[in-house]
Amino acid sequence: MNPTLSQLAAERCRASAIPLAPDELAAALVVLPGWQVDGQTLAKRFRFQTYREAIAFVNAVAWMAERADHHPEMDLGFAVVTVRYTTHSAATITRNDLICAARVESLLDA
Repeated sequence: MNPTLSQLAAERCRASAIPLAPDELAAALVVLPGWQVDGQTLAKRFRFQTYREAIAFVNAVAWMAERADHHPEMDLGFAVVTVRYTTHSAATITRNDLICAARVESLLDA
């Protein structure tokens, strides 16, 4: 059985990271509902019922980012969080960004 995207191991970020081909990125977006390509970033806006839920989500994403050593940009509003992934060292979207986005999605599946 093939592992899901969120089960794959993220790799250490490096300048030689390979950018995704357009067809690879399009295929990945099918299994990452709501995520969109915004320039060189992969982004999604998450809405919550309360500020407390939004903060808890930000903290959970931050914990996962530390473990993966791959950190997203996050914007926090009252009950809205926008998460943006890019591989800064490669200046584009890579497989690591997809893996980490899938892990963020898995937080809400629990």
